Amino acid sequence: QVQLVESGGGLVQAGGSLRLSCAASGSSLSSYTMGWYRQAPGRQRELVATVGGGARTNYADSVEGRFTISRDNAKNMLYLQMSSLKPEDTAVYYCYANQGLRLYWGQGTQVTVSS
Repeated sequence: QVQLVESGGGLVQAGGSLRLSCAASGSSLSSYTMGWYRQAPGRQRELVATVGGGARTNYADSVEGRFTISRDNAKNMLYLQMSSLKPEDTAVYYCYANQGLRLYWGQGTQVTVSS
């Protein structure tokens, strides 16, 4: 059974930076597409960024140029480097891993950006 555990969330001032980490266990996820979603209070969960097994990345328009997604397959880790944070980035951030019908989620980590 795959488990994903996020860390690195917290409170930061606008303009600051945070680095989220997602540790995977239970199986190698090197061939999985992995990524980050976020959900703000009262809003639907939205896709933030993805990285494929071949390291191809995609970003939501709202974070393009500010966030960087990366993965370390040797360590079974996923990262999200967030810079120039804005109050509207405040949300619970979830990592996920997907391959075909296999879909796994982490429990989420809170990111709060104060103005």
